Amino acid sequence: MSRTDELLFPAMSAEAIDARLKRLRVQNIILGVLHLVQAVAVYSLNETGFKLPISGTYPQGPPGTPSDLLQIGTFDIGFWVFAFLAISALAHFVIASPFYFPRYAADIRRGKNTARWVEYSVSSTIMVLLIASVTGVVDVAAFIGIAGANIAMIAFGDLQERYLRPGESLLPFWLGTWVGLAPWLAIAFYILGIGNPDRDLSQVPGFVWGIVFALFAFFFSFGLNQWLQYKRIGKWANYFRGETTYIVLSLVAKSLLAWQVFANTLIPPV
Repeated sequence: MSRTDELLFPAMSAEAIDARLKRLRVQNIILGVLHLVQAVAVYSLNETGFKLPISGTYPQGPPGTPSDLLQIGTFDIGFWVFAFLAISALAHFVIASPFYFPRYAADIRRGKNTARWVEYSVSSTIMVLLIASVTGVVDVAAFIGIAGANIAMIAFGDLQERYLRPGESLLPFWLGTWVGLAPWLAIAFYILGIGNPDRDLSQVPGFVWGIVFALFAFFFSFGLNQWLQYKRIGKWANYFRGETTYIVLSLVAKSLLAWQVFANTLIPPV
C-alpha cells in the first residue's frame, strides 16, 4: 500500500480498498436510478405549472429616483425541481459509467472527487434558488448574487479536496462556509420580514418554520460531512466513510429538499 492509502484508508488492505470502490460503483448506479424515478414522478405530477415571478427594478432618473418593479420572467418551480433531480441522477450514472469510473476510483484514492463538486455547483445552486424563491426572494439581482455565492461555496469545497488532505488546514472549508451563508441571510431577511413593520410572525404557520429549519439543516449537512472527514473524527478517519455519507446524503437530503419545495406547488391557492 502507498503512504496515501495508509493515510486515507487506515487498516485496509489493497484488496479491501478495491472491493469498496466496486461497492461505490454499485451504490452510484442505485442512486442514479432512484433520483431518476423521482425526477419522472415530479415531471408527471407537475400539472399545475406553478410559477413565481422574477422581477427587477431599473433606474429611471438620478440615483434615488423611485423605480417601478417590473416582472421580467417566471420561475417554474416544478420544472426546476425536476431538473435538480435529473442532474443528480445523471451525475451518478456518469460516475458509474465505464469511461469515467476509472478516473473516479483514482480520485478517491487521492482523497478527492472532482465530479461531486461539478455536479453540486449546478444542482445545489438550483436548489438554493428554489428555496429562496418560495420564501419570497424573486428579484433577478438577488438570484444572480445567490447563485454566485453558492457556486463560490462549492468551489471552496473543491479546493479543500483538490489541494489539502484530511488532517490538514480547513481554510478553504471555512471560507466556503461563510460565503455559503450569504444566500441564507437573504432568505432569513425575507422570512423574518426585517424592515417590514406590517410583518406579523405569529401568522406564519408552524410547519413553515419547520420546513425552513429542516431545509437549512439538510443543505448544510454536506458541509458537516466534509468537516468530519477533514478533522478525521471517529469513523470519518477513513475517507470511504465521508464518500459513502455523501452518497447517502445525495439520496436522503436531496430527496427531502426536493419534495418539500415541490409540495408547495401541489397545494391549491386559497
